[in-house]
Amino acid sequence: MSRPQPRELVVISSTLVTPHMLRVTLGGENISTMPEDQESGYVKLIFPSDSGRLMRTYTIRKQRADAIDIDFMLHEDSGPASSWAKNAKPGDRILVGGPGPKKMIEESAEWQLLIGDMTALPAISVNLETLPASAKGYAVIEVVSEDDIQPLNHPAGIELKWVINSHPGSDDQALLKEVQALNWLSDDVSVWAACEFGSMKALRRFFKEEKKVPKDKLYISSYWKQGSNEDQHKAVKRADAETV
Repeated sequence: MSRPQPRELVVISSTLVTPHMLRVTLGGENISTMPEDQESGYVKLIFPSDSGRLMRTYTIRKQRADAIDIDFMLHEDSGPASSWAKNAKPGDRILVGGPGPKKMIEESAEWQLLIGDMTALPAISVNLETLPASAKGYAVIEVVSEDDIQPLNHPAGIELKWVINSHPGSDDQALLKEVQALNWLSDDVSVWAACEFGSMKALRRFFKEEKKVPKDKLYISSYWKQGSNEDQHKAVKRADAETV
């Protein structure tokens, strides 16, 4: 099956959710080409560059019939995507490829554990919203400041734990330490984790070697790598995948 062609979407609005999270709403005449039920799936934002086209990957945070919301984590050293988002104005246009598949936490385990930094917060938010009301467990989320803590819809049995790290990517143990301190509810757990590459490797080692979480109940991915752009990060991910 051929991949769907990128469509041009239009900026409807741009809103700060928290000091380091900016939500850009995209719509326009081509929004009808976006399949339904794609929240937490990913899209490729395509920017013109000197070498042709530059693509960056982002999660669909919200979807409506006439629009999608994309949340951008704002870094001090802005890359092309967050720089574009900061300057986006209603009426601006951008090519959007995808969507790619959704990655949802496995729900059949006795409890769920979601982990991530601000780049994963949109996907974690959708996962929390779609878990059954009876779900129990934890969501461990790293943010830049206390002001970046968002109100999230989640089952009453899922406890939210916020980790403050003012320098994302500088400490690959911050999320791991918080996870290690959790009260492990039982061995029957499903895990969803996405974060910076170094943090991902530390968490993966813990879940695979210490907790023996089976493959079918473990989703773990790096969404970015400190000091690397997306293309460099992809190369590192490919090399890492060959070693596990």
